[in-house]
Amino acid sequence: MSNITVWTKQHENVLKELETTGRYIAKQEYIRMDLKEQAPVVLEAYDWLVKHGPDRANKPADVEYPVWVSFTNEGTMMNSENTVILELSLDPAIITSVNIAKWGHILNYGYIPKDENDLRRHRQLLEDYGISDVKAVISQFYPQIKREIQNSWERLFDDTILMGSDAKYGNVWELRREWLTDVIR
Repeated sequence: MSNITVWTKQHENVLKELETTGRYIAKQEYIRMDLKEQAPVVLEAYDWLVKHGPDRANKPADVEYPVWVSFTNEGTMMNSENTVILELSLDPAIITSVNIAKWGHILNYGYIPKDENDLRRHRQLLEDYGISDVKAVISQFYPQIKREIQNSWERLFDDTILMGSDAKYGNVWELRREWLTDVIR
């Protein structure tokens, strides 16, 4: 299959690293610097993604987290100070597609239902306990419900389960200089 064009918004230092070393990989320290106080919440979701993604067997040993790419230029976040948008030509086989709506649920510690009946059942469970998904996940008092919520995240990679939109982003384990086709500043 031929390469496709994708885009990723990155700090300008990512471009410098690509130009200098020929390779960029995402590290926890970069995420912590970028997200500051929100980092622990996001890193829990990222840790889950790294451990459960269908491409986990292909993760290079030195890589901590994936790099996000957009399948459309319009889907890339607007450029801002100290950032660049990198246009890349990639083999689609190295990209893991991630449903944007379902990923948002994971970032918010939400439940991904199988269907409407499952959603009603889960909502009733939360109502019976007087809690929310977030409270169940961050609290130590509801381990079974937390496990149910986190187990539902496996549906992130099930394209038969939709939540609103089927729009997707992609993940790759690294960026390489030879994949770079354009830099938008």
